[in-house]
Formats: sequence, C-alpha cells, structure tokens
Amino acid sequence: MSQSLLPPPEAPAITLRPYQAEAVEAVYDHLRRRDDNPCVVIPTAGGKTPVMATICRDAVQQWDGRVLILAHVKELLEQAVDKLHAMAPDLWHQIGIYSAGLGSRDTDHPIIVAGIQSVYRRAKELDSFDIILVDECHMLPPDGEGMYRTFLADAKEANPNVRLIGLTATPYRMSTGMICGPENLLNHICYEVGVRELIVQGYLCPLKTKAGRRKVDTSGLHIRGGEFIAGEVEALMDDDSLVRSACREIVDHTRERHSVLIFASGVNHALHVQRVLGEMGHECGFVCGETLPFERSETLRRFKSGTLKYLVNVNVLTTGFDAPNIDCVALLRPTMSPGLYYQMVGRGFRLHPSKANCLVLDFSGNILRHGPVDALQVDDRAAGSGDAPAKECPQCQAVIHAAYSVCPECGYEFPPREREKHEREASTAGILSGKVTETQYAVSEVYYSVHHKRDAPPEHPRTMRIDYRCGFNDYHSEWVCPEHTGYARQKFEAWWRARSNEPFPNSAEEAVALAEAGALATTLAITVRSVAGEKFDRIIDYQLGTIPPRLDGSDERIDDNLPEPVWPEDDIPF
Repeated sequence: MSQSLLPPPEAPAITLRPYQAEAVEAVYDHLRRRDDNPCVVIPTAGGKTPVMATICRDAVQQWDGRVLILAHVKELLEQAVDKLHAMAPDLWHQIGIYSAGLGSRDTDHPIIVAGIQSVYRRAKELDSFDIILVDECHMLPPDGEGMYRTFLADAKEANPNVRLIGLTATPYRMSTGMICGPENLLNHICYEVGVRELIVQGYLCPLKTKAGRRKVDTSGLHIRGGEFIAGEVEALMDDDSLVRSACREIVDHTRERHSVLIFASGVNHALHVQRVLGEMGHECGFVCGETLPFERSETLRRFKSGTLKYLVNVNVLTTGFDAPNIDCVALLRPTMSPGLYYQMVGRGFRLHPSKANCLVLDFSGNILRHGPVDALQVDDRAAGSGDAPAKECPQCQAVIHAAYSVCPECGYEFPPREREKHEREASTAGILSGKVTETQYAVSEVYYSVHHKRDAPPEHPRTMRIDYRCGFNDYHSEWVCPEHTGYARQKFEAWWRARSNEPFPNSAEEAVALAEAGALATTLAITVRSVAGEKFDRIIDYQLGTIPPRLDGSDERIDDNLPEPVWPEDDIPF
C-alpha cells in the first residue's frame, strides 16, 4: 500500500467555511425540492472536497446511504481519497477504492472512490448507490455516448432514485456551452460562488497580471471543435526568438518568486522552453502525458517542495493539480476555451505562507481573448445546433468554417479580421473584473463621422462619432450629441467649447463639416479608462493643441460666461 493510502494521524473534523456550508445546504434543498441533478460551482482552490466530505458523512451516518465518488484521472482520485481521510477520519474504514490504476477493487464499502474508466461497465458489481458525486464535472461528456452516461444508466437499474451531484469550478465547455441543461446529465446549478468574492474574503490568493512584450498574432490559426488546432498553435508558439524572449521575461519577472508553472503548446515547445531556461542557468522540470509515472511523481514532488522552481507542462496540470506554493503561472498556450484558460490561471489561486499574490504572465493573449477570469462570458450553445459559425467565400461561394483565413477551395485570402478591441499593452488587461486602468495614448489621426443609432427610427437624434488613431491599428472612439437636448446637449457644448471658437452646431452633419474644415483644436493625446469586465472603455481626458481662429476670419469667441454643465463622472447620457 502506498504511503498516500495509509491512515493519517488524527485530524480535526470537517470545518466548513460559510460559503461551503451554504453549498451543502443548497444541495440538500435541491434534492428535497427537485427531481433532477444539481451542480455546485466553487472556484479552483475554493475547497470542493469539504463539501463532498460533508455530503458523504451525512449520507452514510444520518441516512444510512451509499455514496460513489467518480473522478476521470488517477491524480484526482488519489487526491479525493487523501483529502477525505484527512477531513473525515471517522469515515476511514468506510471508504473503499475501485481503481485499476491503484490496484484496488473494493466493492462493499459505504463510500467508494472510483475511476470512471474502471467502473463504467461494472455498475452492477458495485451494488446500488444513493448518491453519485462527480468531481471536476465539466469533464462529463456532452453527448449520450460517454462513460458517465453508460454508468448512470446501469446505476439507475439498481436504484431508480440515485441522484447525481456535480462539483466544478468551470460549468461550461467551449464546444457546447453550459454543462447544465434539461437533457444533460446535470440539470441545474444549485449554488455558485465567485473568484472575486473569495479573494475579497481572504480565501483565495490575489492575482496580478502582465503580458509578454512580444504579441502573438493568432488570427491565422484555424479552429476545430471550438479550439485552435493543436499543431498550428505549437508551430506558432515554438518560434525560437519568441521562446527565448518569453524565457527571458519569465526569469526577469520571477527573480523574487518561488514556484513558476508554465503551460506550453506542445511537447516540442515545452522541451524547447526547458532547454532555453537551462541555457540561462535555471533548471526546469517537464511533464506531459507520456512522462513515466515514477519520473512524473518525482518531478511534481520536487516542485511542490520548492526544490524545483520552474516546471513546464503539456496538457496534464490544468485540472486537479494541487500545489499551493505556485506564485507565478506563465501562459505560453493560446486557447479558445474559457474553461481551459480558467483552469490554467486557477493553479495559482491557492493560499500559501510564502506568497502575497500570484503573477499571471500571459504570452498568448488569453486574458484579452476571454476577459477577467472572474467574469467569463460563455455562449450557451447547448440550446442551439452547436454548429461552428460559417462564412461564404466571395470568390468561389464555398461555405466554409468562419476560422479560415484562406479559402481551402480556391485559395482566396480573406482580409485580416478586426483586431481585438483596444489592442493595448496586455499588461493593462485586468485578470480580475473591476480593475481600473488609465492609459495615455498619443493620437496620430482623428476621424469624424455622423452616427445613427442602429435600429433607431429616422427621427432619432444623431451623434458625431470621433475615432482617435493611436498607433498602427489601435483606435479609441467617443460620441458627442449636438442634436440631443438637456444634459447630453450641455455635455456636447462643453466638449465643443474646449476645442473651437465656432458657434455651437445644431446637427451632426454641421459638426462634422466644421471639424473637417479645421474648426477644432488638434487632439495630441487622450487618456482612456478601462475597467476589466466592462464592454466599453471611456476617454476621460485630452491633451489639446491651440484653439484655431474662426473660419470666417473674425475674432469672435464663444461666450466664456456660459455655465459649466454638471454631471456624474461616469454617466453616459445617450
């Protein structure tokens, strides 16, 4: 028997944090009131195991029931067993293990922890269960052919009233949207607590974010099954100059940090990162799916103990890997999956005495692609067809996947897709919602146009749109309201007075004509306020040149005695 499976020393009984107690009560309330299967959403490192342990203890000791805990990988199964033993020592002799990988086939215990691969065709051997708990339940298959559905169908033959309870930090998949739905194995989220809330309460580690100086252009990558094609991603990221630049930055930013977990885009890419860090004098461990078990265990042991500072991995440490000492996560893997992005960042959520925060180094644009990790927006594709978006080639009219940059039928090259909104230095993108960033940009060109609100009736007042070009392909926009009344008109007049001696125009066309004729002062720079998680940025300050003379040559000025309008700082009147 391995050391991890030996009885632990005497441990305290389960102590639930307030939100964990709320989660348990929400599960029980759901089971009492509804006939379907609930899901509990708690962030990575937020402590799902105490919730599971409490449900197990209550089911066995209060209701004389049986519980099955399912996991999809050996590491998660081992962690579940170890944590249950530590948190609920009174259940020690009531917990059995059914796993080919662990060499155990217990069947007669009140609580069974099992690998789905080992049991999905053996439900009848395990006798009946009252509750089935699934850790990391976002791994449940979206269709009806998966191992979980096969097992559940057989389990219901033994006990038609068996209930499935899922626990996860990410209740969605890129390909199908939310994992809960009327036709899915899990049907309803009964309890959810957010990342930001737990950070504020002191249960999760605060995050900082910074991105690589070299931006990676992923616009040429194709998408298959909702994710970038793996080979294309690795080819893009495994550029030698990019790897060396990223490694230099990782070392520079982590001189005072202790444990750096690096996510690579493929095996060759990971080995490349390992080699370059070695050339720089820094030992870097490496694990992937093909790493031998004993080598993998030893590498992870050294990393968790702090004797190995850098660890690069490919596809194996995104879920269930528990190393509280991680104080830096480096993302060298672009992904279209918000769940994968969250799971990678989540490796740094755990608290540890050695760290005040966790630094997220993003070299692949994931933060800008998906937004703050505590405010991910996921399309619910389950309600629709689930088909990938398509587009028509204008040259040969072939209908192809929207991700193609070159038509596979005729070779037509589509114009480059519009860059991510505000392609700013990624170091300013907030990893948590609510982060306020104010950035000054030098303005190279200004464009004026008449704007009519989409779907508005013809008589609806129009606005003047101003687009500021800041850099090669970075634009920031604002709208002013010469045709509106009241508050919005007052704000426009204040904006105009700061830039021109011309009388106030009364239409958007007149305002644009005057602006294009040179009636406005040159805008030299703008200051933009960005709030992570909010859709739009706001221009809050300007650096203006000299106000030009009147176009008619007169020296008349706008009345400086007009009262200044007063409005809330962050209000948008239109």
